[in-house]
Amino acid sequence: MRFFNSLIIVLVLLLFSSTCIAAQDTQQQQIELKNCTKVSLETSMGRIVVALYNDTPIHRDNFIKLVKEGYYDGLLFHRVINEFMIQGGDPTSRDADSTAMLGSGGPGYTLPAEIKFPEHYHKRGALAAARTGDSTNPNRRSSGSQFYIVTGSRIDNQALGMIEMRLESQVCQNIFVNLVEQHRDSLMQLQASGDTAAVVHAQQQLAAETKAIYTKNPAFYSAEMKKTYTTVGGAPHLDAQYTVFGEVIEGMDVVDRIQQVETNAANRPKHDVKIIKATIVE
Repeated sequence: MRFFNSLIIVLVLLLFSSTCIAAQDTQQQQIELKNCTKVSLETSMGRIVVALYNDTPIHRDNFIKLVKEGYYDGLLFHRVINEFMIQGGDPTSRDADSTAMLGSGGPGYTLPAEIKFPEHYHKRGALAAARTGDSTNPNRRSSGSQFYIVTGSRIDNQALGMIEMRLESQVCQNIFVNLVEQHRDSLMQLQASGDTAAVVHAQQQLAAETKAIYTKNPAFYSAEMKKTYTTVGGAPHLDAQYTVFGEVIEGMDVVDRIQQVETNAANRPKHDVKIIKATIVE
């Protein structure tokens, strides 16, 4: 185990001394919204309309199913943080007492991650699935019902650059750690053989394979994304970690009013903000 952990450290150093992080910028994939399913959320503070992305079909279809079942009707936006996001979809929030601790409820299932970065990112107005943390949820499965809408704030170029470096490093590290796991047995055999040259060669091969995989789908911010984050805002520190499956197309002013309400220590609005009715827009 000690050798295995040391090998990962060596691979990190080897990989990030290469050009993995220096992926060239490309144009952001354009999101076609006109053919997307739209959902109207009639709230106690106004109407919000979201479009559901077609390339996150599991989350799209699940959201549509729950809307048609009336699942969201009467639920609260139970977690609201100004200049960050508003969150809802916890079934235990329906008719909840003002002292109830909310945020852990769901439909009894989770959804596999559909993280499509950089196609979808945490710009202002993004609709994303809430989830539990990596320590208990390493596969980043989404809550079956809880969602959040990003409000965020504008990010300066320096801060965005630091976030981008961490993001690129994280994506590359995840790739090669998965590769090392796949080759664990053969790597342990190499270590046991004492063949140092073979171990070094294996390190180089894994680093090269990681770079090749990363290059096919690099994690970086395009010029358009940078402009969005610096002029409109969002929450880039969440990118590539949560499934973004839609965006607000009407009613962002309502979202802004919700994010500004007074909240308690648990970030729950002191006066309930309710989803009165969720419907599919025909």
